[in-house]
Order: sequence, then structure tokens, then C-alpha cells
Amino acid sequence: MTLGILVVDDEPDVADLFKQRFRAELRSGQVAFHFATSAEQALESLVSGLNPETFLVLSDINMPGMSGLDFLQHLRSQTPDVPVIMVTAYGDMENRRRALDNGATDLVTKPVDFIELKKLVNSIIAQKQAA
Repeated sequence: MTLGILVVDDEPDVADLFKQRFRAELRSGQVAFHFATSAEQALESLVSGLNPETFLVLSDINMPGMSGLDFLQHLRSQTPDVPVIMVTAYGDMENRRRALDNGATDLVTKPVDFIELKKLVNSIIAQKQAA
């Protein structure tokens, strides 16, 4: 079964970075990535449907237009069960508290430690499969 991961980030090189760092998982069909360069685009994609269906969302906090925290609130009202990991360059306690209070599963800081991110993703997968 392929798990869909939606990555929301306004930085243009994010898609290439995730594809490179998850190369083995992509080749094996374990995961499939969907990318959105804004929160608005991500919401549109989720409404129109993604294939494979989104299992996990990774979203930047600081984006032009709708922020990642605003996106998280919209997402929680539409799909409360989808795990969301917020990504930020600012790992301060205020951002962490706001993200977790708004329903984020976790928060990771940039530059992303992909070894730790893969552990977190695998942990979420294991929790979902056990439920």
C-alpha cells in the first residue's frame, strides 16, 4: 500500500529535496508525495482529491498568504484525523505551543533532519496501522 504525503512549502527546492531524501521509499512504492506551494493550493488539492489519498501532511508555518498555522486550523475542521507535522525555521516554544494547540502531531525545525523525520513518519504509520 502506498501512503500519500502532502508537503506544503513555498520554497521551490523543497520538492526536489524530499524526492532525493525519500528516494528509496519512492522507488519501493512505500510513499508518494504531493506538493503544494501554498496553503490555498494544498486545500484545493485536498478538496479535489489526491491519489493516493493523503495520509500525512507536512506543512511549513511561515508562508505568504495563508500561514501554515491557519492552514492547520482549516485542515483540522475538514479532516481531523490526518496527522500533520509542522515545519519551521523558528523552533521557539511559542510556535511549538501554537502548532500543538491547533492539532499538529509534531513540529520539526529547518534544516530538516531527514533521518529523524523518517523515524517520525514511520512512527505515525505504525500508530495508524495499529489503530
